Amino acid sequence: MRRFLIDTDTASDDAVALLMALRYPGIQVEAITVVAGNVPLDQAVQNALYTVELCGASAPVYAGLARPLMVPLHTAQNVHGRDGMGDIGLPLQGRVPATGHAVDVLIETINRFDGEIELVSLGPLSNLACALLLDPSLAGKVKSYTMMGGIGQGYGNVNELAEYNIWADPEAARIVFESGLPITMVGWDISRLYAAFDKVESARFRSIGTRFAEFSVDIQGAVDAFAQSETHLVGYDLPDPIAMAVALDPSVATDVRYLPVTVDIHSSLGRGQTVVDHLKMTGKQPNAHVVLTADRTRFLDLMYGCMRD
Repeated sequence: MRRFLIDTDTASDDAVALLMALRYPGIQVEAITVVAGNVPLDQAVQNALYTVELCGASAPVYAGLARPLMVPLHTAQNVHGRDGMGDIGLPLQGRVPATGHAVDVLIETINRFDGEIELVSLGPLSNLACALLLDPSLAGKVKSYTMMGGIGQGYGNVNELAEYNIWADPEAARIVFESGLPITMVGWDISRLYAAFDKVESARFRSIGTRFAEFSVDIQGAVDAFAQSETHLVGYDLPDPIAMAVALDPSVATDVRYLPVTVDIHSSLGRGQTVVDHLKMTGKQPNAHVVLTADRTRFLDLMYGCMRD
C-alpha cells in the first residue's frame, strides 16, 4: 500500500485529481490538507469534502492557511467559477472538516510515516512552506514529492511568465524549492500540451457513463470558457490530474530532467516565475526534476480507468 498526502486548493481540476488518487488501486490517502488559492479556504474545504464523499472514501480533510505568507489572496474564481466547481449548483456547504490544522497534519503525518509518504501538491505552497519552516527535517523524510506548479518551458497563465500556483504565493514557493525536497515539477506547460480537452475528447470522457466521469466533465464548464477565450486552448485543460497521473505512475512523464529551479520573488515582470536553468549556466546545483514531455495516451488511460465503476 502506497501512502499519499495531498495538499490542494480544491477547484474543478483539483477535484478530478483527488478522485484519481482516491480510486487508484493500492493508494491510501492518509490526509488531504487544504489551502486557500483557487477559491477561499472555506470553499476549498467544502469542495474537497464533497469529492471525498462522492468517492465513498474516508480520507480526512483538514483546513490550513487562509491566505499566502506575504501577499493578499488572489483567487482564480474567474477561471473556475465562484464555487470553484463550475457554478453548476452542487451542494457545496455544511460539511465539517477533521479537527486539526493542515500544517500540523503535514508535519505529523510525514514524521509518522518517515520515508513512506508520497506528497502531492495541487495549489499554492503556503501550507507546505510553513510546515518546512517549522520542521526543516521533513524534506528528507518524504519518499517523493510531485508538484503541480510552475512552467518548465513556455509562457504563463496569470501573466507572461508565471503559473498561478507559484504566482499566488511566490515566497512560499521559494521556500519549498530551496528546502531539499525531492521535487518533481509538473508545470502548466505539460497541461496545455498534453491535458487539454476539445469537444470530441470531452464527449469521450463523459461517455464512460459513471457518476465520476459525469462529475469530472460537468465541473469544467467555467474553465472551458476561460480556456477558449483567455488561454486559447481547444477547451478546458486538467493540470492537476496530469500531475496526479505522474505521481501515480511516473512513466506518464516521458522526458524528465534534473535542473536548477528558482522562483522570482522580486521583479515586477517576473514575480512568481519558475526560472529553470535548462543549460545549467548559473552553476547552481539541480533541485527539481522538471517534466518536459508526457505521454497523453498513458495519462488518459490512467485517468479514465479511475472513472470506471
